[in-house]
Order: sequence, then C-alpha cells, then structure tokens
Amino acid sequence: MKGHRLVADDVVCLELDESGKLYGYGLNPGRTFMEIRGLGIVDVEKLFGIAALKPRKRLHLVIELVDPEEMQDRTGMERRTMKILGVELPWKRIPVTPGRNLSAIVEVAARNFLLEERGIKSPEELDALIRKKAEEE
Repeated sequence: MKGHRLVADDVVCLELDESGKLYGYGLNPGRTFMEIRGLGIVDVEKLFGIAALKPRKRLHLVIELVDPEEMQDRTGMERRTMKILGVELPWKRIPVTPGRNLSAIVEVAARNFLLEERGIKSPEELDALIRKKAEEE
C-alpha cells in the first residue's frame, strides 16, 4: 500500500551479474505469493496489481531481525558488513519485540542507508556536535 514491490517471500535466490553486482529474485511458481502471519497466504499480484511486483532487484543492504538480547550497539556507529557471493554489503541488525512496527523500522533503515551512501552519517554527526559542545564548555 506504500508503493513497495515484492521480489520474493521467504526464499530469495541470489545471483552475481558480470559487473559484480548482487541481484535477488523469487522462484516460480509462487513468486507472487506472500505469507502474512494471522492471514495466511495472499496473492500480492491479485491484491495490488502487477506494479506491486518486481521480478529482480539489486541487493544493497542486509537487514537481520534479531532478539533484543543480541543487540549491543544502540548508536548505529558500529559498521557491520556481510559477504555474500564475494560482495561486501552493509548489514544492519534490528531487534524484534512485540508491538514494534517492523515495516516502518525497516523502511527507516533503508532510507538511512541511502543517506549514508551520500556521506550523511547521523551518529557521527551527533557525536561531533556533542564533542564540540563539550570543548566549548
């Protein structure tokens, strides 16, 4: 409903193109289906139309949903990467707890990744502002 597109649900096939970029795609049959907990299996194409699907998409960021107990870095200053098929990708770990709006959090993570790609790193900017203020006092 927000204009996002489904590439695959659960099983994502990955391939490396000739330029060294990593792409993901879903397998047929079943590429248009998605499981939604509590609702079951839905056909995304029939619900939202063909524009809600994307047959293939470049992989830029890995997001892992984890237990909050596994989280240590709360600032975002720790930079992790994951190597997939020889390609080094940024890797974000997001704690999962009941009541959190995961789709919104994942969307913010993706948007923040785009800012970081443009050289805007919010944790480092805040750190610099705090250090500058401390030096002035």
